[in-house]
Amino acid sequence: MHLPEALRRMMGRTNHAMRAARTNLDQPTALIISDDPEFSRTITGRWQTERNMPALTLMSGDLCQDLDPDTFDLAVVGALKPAGLDSALRALEPTGKPVLVACEANASPQQIREKHPTALVLRQDEGWLDALMLVASETLRRCQAVARARQAERASKTLEREATLGRYMLEMRHTINNALTSVLGNSELLLIEPGSLSATGRSQLETIRNMAVRMHEILQRFSSIEKELSIVEKQVEKDAKIRSQAAVAN
Repeated sequence: MHLPEALRRMMGRTNHAMRAARTNLDQPTALIISDDPEFSRTITGRWQTERNMPALTLMSGDLCQDLDPDTFDLAVVGALKPAGLDSALRALEPTGKPVLVACEANASPQQIREKHPTALVLRQDEGWLDALMLVASETLRRCQAVARARQAERASKTLEREATLGRYMLEMRHTINNALTSVLGNSELLLIEPGSLSATGRSQLETIRNMAVRMHEILQRFSSIEKELSIVEKQVEKDAKIRSQAAVAN
């Protein structure tokens, strides 16, 4: 479906505003999509009584197009016309985010599920609001747990790459040291021979020697870091053993 340019620009501004609103990474965001202000007020008011209230973003059905999945964690949809509901759910499906649909009491949840099997549908019967809050809260907690797990996995991969690079540098330290020893030795031999080099050549050779000395100092620092890490690892193992023994004793 091709959107009018004005509506497309409006959606771009809406997505930008939603991204800007997500300043607290620890607080999830729920997107409420409805054409009925009373429905949105009811959901918002009920959520305000919860201990862990998410950030809320309100949107009408006609703006529910080209949604950015990074701007929300959960969508709550209700009080839309049948055509608007179908359009909103189709727009939400590519985001991969969980969707809760609060359908009217006289509507057929089964028909909605058949057309949109990934949506969770609740009929607005007695107690529906409490049920919606329970399902939404559990869904957001699960989303946060998944997000933390993915973040930890990314951090672990980054640390693993850095550790691999560090191990490689430590393993190559002796080879580089041998090469530097050769560079330093030959440069010193050339420098002690009087008249063997022009002033320019001598200056350039001194630069080579000085840079080799600096590289040697850096490699020596690597050796020091390796020793420090070894001491820290032994201390961590010792502390863990002490805590384990204390736990067994208790």
